[in-house]
Amino acid sequence: MSTTDVRGRFISFEGTDGCGKSTQMRLLAAKLRAEGQDVLETAEPGGTRIGLQIRSILLDSTNQELSPTAEMLLYFACRAQNVDEWILPALDRGATVLSDRFTDSTLAYQGAARGLGREVVMALHQIACRGLLPGLTIYLDIDLDTSLERAHARNRLIEDKDERRMDEQAVEFHHRVRQEYLKLAEMEPGRIKVIDGRADRKTIAARIWETVHRV
Repeated sequence: MSTTDVRGRFISFEGTDGCGKSTQMRLLAAKLRAEGQDVLETAEPGGTRIGLQIRSILLDSTNQELSPTAEMLLYFACRAQNVDEWILPALDRGATVLSDRFTDSTLAYQGAARGLGREVVMALHQIACRGLLPGLTIYLDIDLDTSLERAHARNRLIEDKDERRMDEQAVEFHHRVRQEYLKLAEMEPGRIKVIDGRADRKTIAARIWETVHRV
């Protein structure tokens, strides 16, 4: 399945933790709704009720023994539920779907940083998502020091749940994630657009808005 098989538009936001993608996705959603568009916002891991239960397993810092393969399968279980329950119905009715992460995240985190490989990730993608990919992916690129500092600051503000497991990985892990994102952008320049995430929030939002309208 490709984005040409559905009526709506599918846009994903990608980047290392703390890059600002969640904030920028909300800003874009608000602008699109102001234009009268039907917009679905979703996030991974999470999105659906079942997805949120899977999220609690994936991000809990006490689950350090979670194996890379189990981790990847849980992410795809969450994604499959999201695709079936929320994303495809929204696209079928002609809505614009904005997703905070999609399979590019799995390619970067599990495929590259965990060393499981692109082939395994894409084989599972075909099963879980039936090949569905965003028509446009916004990748917000920032340096690792800023990324980790923001992620840790965010987690300190969340008092009611523990979502630190991925942030607590070694710096080299996060370096491999960023390098894979840049590699993916080189491989698919038509779909993945790199935007400097170090600028101020208003400037980044303007660049994203320009990119969305141009593409």
